[in-house]
Amino acid sequence: MLIRFVHPRVRWFCQRNIVGMFLGALLMAGTLQAAELDDARVNFREGQYEQVISGAEAALAAGVAGESWHILRIESLLALGRYPQADRALSDALAKEASSIRLRMLGRDVLRSNGRTEEAFEMVKAVRVLVSSQPWAYRDPVNLVTFGRAALALGADAKDVLDRIYALAERSTPLPRELYLAKGELALAKHDYPLAASTYGEGVKQFPDDADLHYGLARAYENGDRGAMLISLEVALRFNPRHVPSLLLSVEHRIAAEDYREAETLLSTAREVNPASPEAWAFQAAIAHLKSQPEGERISRQEALRFWPTNPQVDHLIGRTLSQKYRFTEGAAYQRQALRFDPEYLPAKSQLASDLLRMGQDLEGWSLIQQVHARDGYDVEAFNLVTLSDTLSKYTSLSNEDFIVRMTSHEAAVYGPRVMALLMRAKEQLVDKYGAELERPTIVEIFADQRDFAVRTFGVPDVPGYLGVCFGRVVTANSPATTGSQSVNWEAVLWHEFCHVVTLQLTKNKMPRWLSEGISVYEERQASPVWGEQMNPRYRDMILAGQLTPVSRLSSAFLAPRSPLHLQFAYFQSSLVVEFIVERFGFESLKAILVDLREGEDINRAIASRTTQMANVEREFSIYAKARAEALGADLDWEKPAAESVADPVAFSRWAKSNPGNYWAIMWEARERAARKEWEGVKTLLRRVIDKYPLQPGNDSAYRLLAEAHRSLGDTAGERAVLAAFAEVDGGAVDVYLRLMELAEAEADWPEVARNAQRFLAVNPLVAPPYRRLGQASAETGDLTVAIDAYRVLLELNPTDPADVHFHLARWLHRQGDAEGARRHTLRALEEAPRFREALQLLQTLVRQAAVEAPAVAPEPTRPVLSAPQPTLLSL
Repeated sequence: MLIRFVHPRVRWFCQRNIVGMFLGALLMAGTLQAAELDDARVNFREGQYEQVISGAEAALAAGVAGESWHILRIESLLALGRYPQADRALSDALAKEASSIRLRMLGRDVLRSNGRTEEAFEMVKAVRVLVSSQPWAYRDPVNLVTFGRAALALGADAKDVLDRIYALAERSTPLPRELYLAKGELALAKHDYPLAASTYGEGVKQFPDDADLHYGLARAYENGDRGAMLISLEVALRFNPRHVPSLLLSVEHRIAAEDYREAETLLSTAREVNPASPEAWAFQAAIAHLKSQPEGERISRQEALRFWPTNPQVDHLIGRTLSQKYRFTEGAAYQRQALRFDPEYLPAKSQLASDLLRMGQDLEGWSLIQQVHARDGYDVEAFNLVTLSDTLSKYTSLSNEDFIVRMTSHEAAVYGPRVMALLMRAKEQLVDKYGAELERPTIVEIFADQRDFAVRTFGVPDVPGYLGVCFGRVVTANSPATTGSQSVNWEAVLWHEFCHVVTLQLTKNKMPRWLSEGISVYEERQASPVWGEQMNPRYRDMILAGQLTPVSRLSSAFLAPRSPLHLQFAYFQSSLVVEFIVERFGFESLKAILVDLREGEDINRAIASRTTQMANVEREFSIYAKARAEALGADLDWEKPAAESVADPVAFSRWAKSNPGNYWAIMWEARERAARKEWEGVKTLLRRVIDKYPLQPGNDSAYRLLAEAHRSLGDTAGERAVLAAFAEVDGGAVDVYLRLMELAEAEADWPEVARNAQRFLAVNPLVAPPYRRLGQASAETGDLTVAIDAYRVLLELNPTDPADVHFHLARWLHRQGDAEGARRHTLRALEEAPRFREALQLLQTLVRQAAVEAPAVAPEPTRPVLSAPQPTLLSL
């Protein structure tokens, strides 16, 4: 009241200072609130959800306006599984922040978590209405990202969202973490793993302590680089040990490794954070199924559906986990249940299609893939499979009662019969041996393009390193055309995969990976001494260095090996365990273990009940493996020189000369003498090595250098003897087989020519030389059937002299009594070379024989016979 009577200048001065003081107080309060909000966000990212909730409730009670505290409170309640409280918090938030689209998109998650799916969808539609009515109010990057996520939920085209909405948000500086998360999430949903990896990778550079981004990066690596996935998970959990998504991805990895105990420990940790997590309970249900605990499976699934009884993700997740363990029948049943909850749930539809294709139920499987692609043109996996379907429709099928083999028409014509013969031989040897009853027919698809194989097998084209995969009834394999410079014995690969068919169907797909792979490698060695993984110096070193994986955890060795060598060693060790069981306890014990697995028994208990306690098995196997390792070149010194000696040629030379009985020293000296062309000395050294270590396959084998020494000395007989010995231990040495054919042909040793031609074709059946030699050798030994088959294939390979091939076929068919076939190929020879004298002579012979053998036909009495010019031979 008194201020009214003061001088106007004095009154103005006082008012200005009061307003300034008020604005300063507001600014200071805003700064403090912003700092508190930043602290709360840090606490949320570190997993301190309870503390975030307390801080948010205090701020809101103090009347702090804005959506951020509401969002942090609701997200923390969701993270802790307090879904009803999150629902109430959402109602409070929307009453105060009705125009917030971020709250409404978060509300979608809240309402779905509480089973209110229709209201959740209305929340998303409300986002569209708000943005449409006031587009200028939502132009900041975080709201643009929110609108993009809403558009996707309403069925917008993913490419449009990326190009028109997220691209607009990317114009801001710096980019918000929400943009990286949204783009990465979209890429993962569409199986676009390269985009997901690059997006999350950029995100973690900007926000290195963000567990959500590291988790996303781990998911991007999940189907390609398990080692990188585990590193990203480790980082995510370092920043937030209570990050449930990362804990659950770790659970999935442990299930894949069949480490169910550790998986359940991780699940307990996840449920300590979120006791209601549907995903955690779904994984628990899957583990119970894999452990043959139906009641535990039922209870866990019931818990997963407690708040949202028709959540399709629960059954999809259970089924996907079972399918990853090759339980495709059970997995498909869960996907069908998910689709009963939501017929348009594309992840379940896509997974069901994959399950059906892996079970050989192609008609429905390909139809479902077409449906997924029609609904979502961006889904990379669906697009790849639809494209592959078109490719497969052009393949040729070879079939009998037991097998359907699908190949390109060219490859089917070249070596399709060899594939069928090999599979029939494998069936005859393995099915009765294991007492299996197979579902018929077994489907084998052989792909001439490695990318097609990868798409059919994994859904994506960039998965190198696999030669074949068996799903139980369906086998996929790479053609020999895809192996490039590698010498891969395709017959061994198919034998290996068919053995999987036997053991997987015998156990109803209830066997651990290590045992499945171990039996297949073991059976390779039983079928041929040059097939399967063998003990070698590298494996010897690994065993003696204590790098054996305990038998009880052997499947884990296949998931994230340190190197390709360690993966191959996992195959070898698994086969060695099988060999140990058979030698120590008998083959019937192995069969009994498989029967126990079929009945649902745990692998470690099954082994213990059919052999001895697992601790004894592991101890005795370790002794067995070490003895096998030490037996390799037992009279040789295998100690390697120090690294500094290897790097210094002079030091290495001194070391080698002071260790004359050392394998590495002998091989080094042999190569040094070869460089100086001291071939007699080379022979002496390498004979010592081979006598003590005869099983030496590979490009660095002593046999190769020894054969070179004999050849350089002009000792053809010695060269041939060395190469013949090498061929007995190496199943992929096509250059050796070719040389042996040349040497045997020069001496007219036709059985040896034929033998090495067959060896060559077991590695590469797509080139002409071995067929020509096989045909010639077989004809010389009187096996015309093989000779004719070889030359018929030769015609499919564009021979340089087709006239000669046709002529030989005509001669052999004539000798077999097939006059029509002989005449046809003779004419083809003359088409290629009209002046081919021998072919003309053969055709004259065929014409005379045809005239003699033709039945006499009396002329019609009422019709005169007119004279006509005599036909030439070529017009017949």
